[in-house]
Amino acid sequence: MEEVTAVSTGPDLPTSFEEVVQLERQYLLQNYGRYPLGLARGKGCYLYDFLGRRYLDLLTGIGVNALGHAHPRLTRVIREQAATLIHTSNLYYHPYQAPLAKKLAETSGLQRSFFCNSGTEAMEGALKMVKAHGRKIDASKFRIVALDNSFHGRSMGALSATGQPKYRHDFEPLLPGVQFVDRNDEAALEAAVNSSTAGIVLEGIQGEGGVYPCSPAFIAKARELADRYDALLIFDEIQCGVGRTGTYFSYQTLRPAVMPDIVTVAKPLACGLPMGAVICNDRAAASIAPGMHGSTFGGGALVCRVALEFFDILEGLLPRITEVGDYFRSELRRLAGRYSFIKEVRGAGLIIGCELDFPCKEMVAAGFEHGLLFNCTHDTVLRFLPPFILTEREVDKAITGLNRIFRKARRSA
Repeated sequence: MEEVTAVSTGPDLPTSFEEVVQLERQYLLQNYGRYPLGLARGKGCYLYDFLGRRYLDLLTGIGVNALGHAHPRLTRVIREQAATLIHTSNLYYHPYQAPLAKKLAETSGLQRSFFCNSGTEAMEGALKMVKAHGRKIDASKFRIVALDNSFHGRSMGALSATGQPKYRHDFEPLLPGVQFVDRNDEAALEAAVNSSTAGIVLEGIQGEGGVYPCSPAFIAKARELADRYDALLIFDEIQCGVGRTGTYFSYQTLRPAVMPDIVTVAKPLACGLPMGAVICNDRAAASIAPGMHGSTFGGGALVCRVALEFFDILEGLLPRITEVGDYFRSELRRLAGRYSFIKEVRGAGLIIGCELDFPCKEMVAAGFEHGLLFNCTHDTVLRFLPPFILTEREVDKAITGLNRIFRKARRSA
């Protein structure tokens, strides 16, 4: 195989995987536990390492590269827009931000959007809305109810609403007034919400927490309590939204539908470019006046145009996301019939968790040997967030590789 250089040649740029690793260890903050794999390029559902070896990407940058890699329509749009206008700041208008907000309104059923750069920033904006909404009613109305095992981001505000102690304890004390309840425990939720509650926040499917869905009854109870106590209901759709479940947003899979006041989105929104958004109804939007919130880079011309192109493509993909996701889970359940250590396969569309009865992080590295990229979350859950262009043929390749990995794990047990 022909070796692939790390980056375009130029002064002081690394030309090999080993040089990249050396430079990172010398100059980068050592906050990431990286795997010994360097990626140089991508095409479609596949990524290629520095030696040209191919890997089926079943993680997509943790749910980001929704249309895979080097999608021809996105490549064209990025090239055209980069040569025209990349950034203006939000002091001025440009042609793409308002049409994207209109598209988000049409697909979400809500009315207004705020654009930022990440899911964490979207959560910060949503939490500020909740706080401002409560304060307008009464200074004591500032409490937030969130869920155990949740993950909402790594900034101080988003971290305060994240129900996993391993992420929180090094930074405490955090934002006061957050109470956590168990997912799907309606009685605990009702006991926690009262007149001092300004907001309730939940993920329709807890992604980082292990691909655990909230029940329709629990989500309906959250809506009823928010209405009863004049609180705002936030749905964190950063990982499970914007097409991943086969619907535009995960709450649209519910029957009957349950509408939030605020939705936070990010990951697939601009298919690899950093972009997040807060989508909200007019009631939530009324909490933010001019000067109360903003973003220097949020909603720039380049990312908004790419997101518009993504939505144009996504509309035709939604039925296939459901079909291929159903096939992927059915094939994983077939493997579960063969390997007793597979406890459960769950998810919707192309957010899929395969829970084992032992810690499975070592399987991620084993995946490299079989040309597969996925990850382990919550210690015992293999998480798959493949691109929306995945086909049954790629699923078959994934299942073949996973079968070999599981067979080896059974022999080692």
